[in-house]
Amino acid sequence: MPGVPLLPRLELEPTMSREGVFDGAWWPRTHHVLAELPDLITALGAHYGRILRVGLDTSAWDGVPRSVAANGLVIRINWFTGSDATISVTRGLQDHFLLLVVPPGTDPATAASAMAGASATGNHTSAAELLVG
Repeated sequence: MPGVPLLPRLELEPTMSREGVFDGAWWPRTHHVLAELPDLITALGAHYGRILRVGLDTSAWDGVPRSVAANGLVIRINWFTGSDATISVTRGLQDHFLLLVVPPGTDPATAASAMAGASATGNHTSAAELLVG
């Protein structure tokens, strides 16, 4: 149906054990951070609680601002380079979650496999290995 927002393509490690490299995976539809991030933050907030900050690699996104509005809150965006296949999410002072970012346009079978691997309890596979088709 036109005009209806699409839910984020998101898979989270079900136990929140924090024993693996990744706490889940996200497959955005575009590289437009302002179009993608608010819905992701809303979905993550439902699982993790209030999200305070997001960290992402600016080279992987178009027009990264310093903050974004989501759930009536302003969420700060930290910038870093060299890890375009991840996004970090902070819900407390030192309470970080790391998500694999499956690039937009990835083949659906590759994306599904990568997301399943990153959301598996105790995962220890690198982003590069997960994203190989």
